[in-house]
Parts: sequence; C-alpha cells; structure tokens
Amino acid sequence: MKVAVLADTHGNLPALKAALDALRNEKCDTIYHLGDVIGIGPYPAECLDELLNTRRMHLIMGNHDAMFAFGLPKSLPPSMREEEMAHHRWVHSCIDPSLRSVVAEWPYIVREEFGSLRVTFAHYGLDDSGSEFLPVVRNPDSNDLDRVFQHHQSHIVFYGHTHHVVDITGRRRYVNPGSLGCYFEPVSRFVVLEVGESGAFELAKRAVTYDDRDFFCEFERRN
Repeated sequence: MKVAVLADTHGNLPALKAALDALRNEKCDTIYHLGDVIGIGPYPAECLDELLNTRRMHLIMGNHDAMFAFGLPKSLPPSMREEEMAHHRWVHSCIDPSLRSVVAEWPYIVREEFGSLRVTFAHYGLDDSGSEFLPVVRNPDSNDLDRVFQHHQSHIVFYGHTHHVVDITGRRRYVNPGSLGCYFEPVSRFVVLEVGESGAFELAKRAVTYDDRDFFCEFERRN
C-alpha cells in the first residue's frame, strides 16, 4: 500500500499541480489532504476543483475549509484582523456557493488501518466539541503532541495546520509534511507512506520544485 499525504495547499495552484504530477509518477494507491485547501493564495476555486476531481483523494476539514462550509463568524473574533476577514470574504466569493454543502461533508478526522498499521489523518487536534481546533503549539515536543492528540490510539498521526515539517515520536509517531502551498521557496512538500503486508512501513519526505512566477502575478492581478 502506497499512501501520499498532503497538507495546507492554501490556494497555491502551481504547487498543487507539481505535487499531483509527482504523485502520478509515484503511482500511489490513495492520497490524503489534511485540510486548508483554500485561504491565503490566489487560486481558491481552482485548487478546490483540482482536488475534488482527483481520483482516490480523501479530503479532510481544515479551519479555512470550515469557514467556507459553515460561514464566517458574525462579529470579528479577537484573533482576526479586519483585513483577514476581508480576505476570507474574497476567497468565498470566488467559489461556487453550491460547493459549501460538499465541503461540509468532509470529516475532521479519518482513521485507517493498513494491515496492522493504524493511522490517523487530521488537520490538528480538536477540542471536546469535535469541530473546533485546539490552540497551536509552536515548536512542539513529544509531550506537547501527546496532549494535542491524546484521544488517538494510532501508530502514526499525520497532521497539518502549523505549516512546519514535524517528525516526532512520543506515545505514537507524529508527522506533519509541512504546508504544500505556504513556504519561503517554490517547493511542494509532501510525504509518501509505503506499508507492507506485515504492517512494516517506510516514510519518505518529498520536495518538488515549481515555477512560482504566475502565482505572484495572480496575487497582484486578483488584488
């Protein structure tokens, strides 16, 4: 079984296409995207369309996706500036409203068993409501991640949200592939998990370069 894991595309279409092209060569059996397809980048509708039409793709709810699916808060939260709220409104205006119900069906957590290997896919840890993300722990150690994902009994937890690459082992192994679309270099980052019949596995980190010139032109052109 060969599994690809992507996270946090954030409206970066060139980065997404570079990753998907690479994965076709990898011949992965299935792909998981760990949330935040949209937000920040200039291609929200295009990225959502690309992922919705990719075969064997499992899409998991991120905080930006949830704001599109369920609506923005009626009043400005303390953690959000007015400019950020304006950006969210612009992102949502780009996307066909009929897709709200489609995105609303995305799960917050997916648990799989590949042979004897138990794996959890999530955007980040959730509070007791099951639909609100916990505060981000910056530069986490194994104890931090044990607390954030304390309710998961998997061997591996794949998560996103923080945009930073993480590979730490505590009570289980925690892997963040890093944001696919938000990085200081034009490099698409993702991981590939290969699982044997016995449950033994190999985890490989991938990085694919892409041309970001159109990406920055679209930031200007779309305002």
